[in-house]
Amino acid sequence: MLAGRSLGRGYDWLWTAFAVSMFGTSIAFDALPLLAILVLHAPPEAVSALAAVGLLAGAAVAVPLGPWIEFRRKRPVMIAMDLIRFAATISVPIAFVLGRLTFAQLVVVAVIMAAADIAFRAASGACLKALVKPDDLVIANGRLESTTWTAIAIGPPLGGAAIGLLGPVVTMIANALSFLLSALAIRRIGGNEPAPAQRQVQAFRATDLIEGWRTILAHPVLRLLFVNTVVVNGLIMATAPLLAVLMLRDLGFAPWQYGLAFGAPCIGGLIGARLAPFLTARFGQHNVLLAAGTLRACWSLGLAFIPHGTAGIAVVFALQFGLVTCIGIFNPVFAAYRLAQIEMERTARVLSAWTITSSATIALLTALWGVLAGLLGVRAAVALSGLLLLTTPLLLPRRVLRAWEGPGSPRVEVSR
Repeated sequence: MLAGRSLGRGYDWLWTAFAVSMFGTSIAFDALPLLAILVLHAPPEAVSALAAVGLLAGAAVAVPLGPWIEFRRKRPVMIAMDLIRFAATISVPIAFVLGRLTFAQLVVVAVIMAAADIAFRAASGACLKALVKPDDLVIANGRLESTTWTAIAIGPPLGGAAIGLLGPVVTMIANALSFLLSALAIRRIGGNEPAPAQRQVQAFRATDLIEGWRTILAHPVLRLLFVNTVVVNGLIMATAPLLAVLMLRDLGFAPWQYGLAFGAPCIGGLIGARLAPFLTARFGQHNVLLAAGTLRACWSLGLAFIPHGTAGIAVVFALQFGLVTCIGIFNPVFAAYRLAQIEMERTARVLSAWTITSSATIALLTALWGVLAGLLGVRAAVALSGLLLLTTPLLLPRRVLRAWEGPGSPRVEVSR
């Protein structure tokens, strides 16, 4: 854990739960695509389809979960999602040991994991807002972001080494166990969780989730940030399976080298997350969002030109370090701003709508980029994504003239 004043026992246990599951997930970095490539020898189109179908179907399954979560206590939901993720993850090494692992099972596991992740994020966001004072949201999100990048910096190289020494499914076992530890930590949060909002009709209504999108689109700054983050995340993640194919198959890198190339640079995310509160206090929330949001779009194009050998590792390290440092600054400031703008009783619905849209966009772009890789080649598809990312700063709000104070207050005036 990172040093600093405590934000309360409840937050500390939530942070612990986040940390252990994040470290488990990072050790299992790209585990399903790696299994598809190394064990099942799937082509690039199939690897992209695995990521796309999992995210898209997971988002569809999660559609009714957002409104349902809104009217449930959040901690039991989080524990349930951890247990579901444990069961789905542990099924992979069991099937592998029995000689029954199939591509279809990987797809099913990807769907379950995607849906459970969306539900967990929605519940944890609402839980965080209930546990932390509004003035501490940047600090709280900065610590979570720091933990994310610390885990990603350490986990993939360890996972790649473990695969080389112990086999291709050992990281899945570690990931499964991390979900159990996360569930135990959430149980230790303690205190009485605030009662959820009440409703007369308990059945799912489509209008519940639509209300989440309506809240986002009605807010002039959140609307722009929504479009920007969804597009940026989609374009970055669409090339992830292709980069795995490029490095592991075409360039012949070992799994540990692949993990090191993408894991070690994530120390930049830790640096960025630690800088975020200072930069926000010094330059203001909006200026930090605009600067970091612009700079994070400038790195991915270079990944289309990864060379062979040690030079390739160095190129990936430099580009990823720059990218994740900018993301590490942007994400906690953005997350704190978003939570501060959402009414407590709408938090889960808004976060669910946001995450479902992001997951669906990533899924569609991943599938599209898999097709483009088959038609144009892997490097050309990665280059196209990088070129499009260079245009995404145009989607950021340029100047905020008045602060948003919630429904009924004067609207934020935004100059593009």
